[in-house]
Amino acid sequence: MVKDKKPTKLSVGAMAPSLDLKDETGKTVDISKFRGKKNVVLVFYPGDMTPGCTVQLCAIRDDWSKFQAADAVVFGINHGDAESHQRFKQAYDFPFPLLVDPSKKASEKFGAIKTLFGRPVIKRTVVAIDKEGKIVFLKSGMPKHSDILKTIK
Repeated sequence: MVKDKKPTKLSVGAMAPSLDLKDETGKTVDISKFRGKKNVVLVFYPGDMTPGCTVQLCAIRDDWSKFQAADAVVFGINHGDAESHQRFKQAYDFPFPLLVDPSKKASEKFGAIKTLFGRPVIKRTVVAIDKEGKIVFLKSGMPKHSDILKTIK
């Protein structure tokens, strides 16, 4: 049985919580550093090298120029380790960092956790944050890029 661990308290219009994680190279990423400078798109995904996640992240790669035109930085996030993220990024040539969330605490902050057979797992979720730090898009699943991008243009 799959059920949400706890419903997200976040909603469109709310200020984004802090997020401070390491990427696949060990570099620390703090999304608050983009406030006033860039829109931020967070893509929480269940696993590296899995079919659905590969399709989702490759689609962002293929639409990369559209995200750049929207003045957005994109981060893929899951609980995989840096080595797994490096292999995934290199295999598919992603132009964006993959952040490591081993405790799933960052994913939980953004409502991207569900419970599967009594264990917390990442729930595929996309969050867009505008330059002021406000959540302008929040949706589970694989939303259309056009829907995400129209909220941050």
